[in-house]
Amino acid sequence: MRRVIALAGASLLGATSLGGCSSTSWDMFKSAPPTVQVQLESSPPGADAKTSLGPGCKTPCSVSVPAPDAPFTVSYALPKYQPASVPVNVIKNPGDFTTPASVATDPSPVFAELQPSTPPKPVRKPHQPRKPKPAAAAAPAAAPAEAAAAAASPFPDPSAGTR
Repeated sequence: MRRVIALAGASLLGATSLGGCSSTSWDMFKSAPPTVQVQLESSPPGADAKTSLGPGCKTPCSVSVPAPDAPFTVSYALPKYQPASVPVNVIKNPGDFTTPASVATDPSPVFAELQPSTPPKPVRKPHQPRKPKPAAAAAPAAAPAEAAAAAASPFPDPSAGTR
């Protein structure tokens, strides 16, 4: 009798465990979506790079993203530099019996050369002409200046003695 009871218990245990399987989905047997490693670089380094798929980092770096079915972009930002955006294509190779499936990106690595942002031009005040000095005041001041210049000159004035 012990064998019959043992078998009955085993079959009862098997029935309850199979009952639980009917509500379980078969998703656990599906493979995870392929991911692709994307190398991000910039000149100058240290830019904040962010993919349109979400992940990002500070260049130079590498992020892992789920392989999308369509192209995506990588946006770069760095203070005092103009932002840049680089389109990235995803190349999927399904593989066959001799080669495994693979996913790659084009370009690889994803590189952006950031341009310095131009500083704003200073606002210049409009040019205002200077007021001319009165002619009477300018003439007497010029004569003593000429006399002082002539006295300080090491060369004699050739017209000084012929007057």
